Amino acid sequence: MSQQHQNPFDDESQPFFVLMNAQQQYSLWPEFAAIPAGWQSVFGPESRANCIAWVEQVW
Repeated sequence: MSQQHQNPFDDESQPFFVLMNAQQQYSLWPEFAAIPAGWQSVFGPESRANCIAWVEQVW
């Protein structure tokens, strides 16, 4: 019996932030993880789908 492990960055059930860096690049970031240096939260926490929709709207 094999067990599949889901990447937490792909886990639709967890809340996410949209991060942006100084080069105005965007990244989806799970709420449980510390925001890395050089990035700031610009949206969220929200569902992964809402974060993707927000990026598509503003990008």
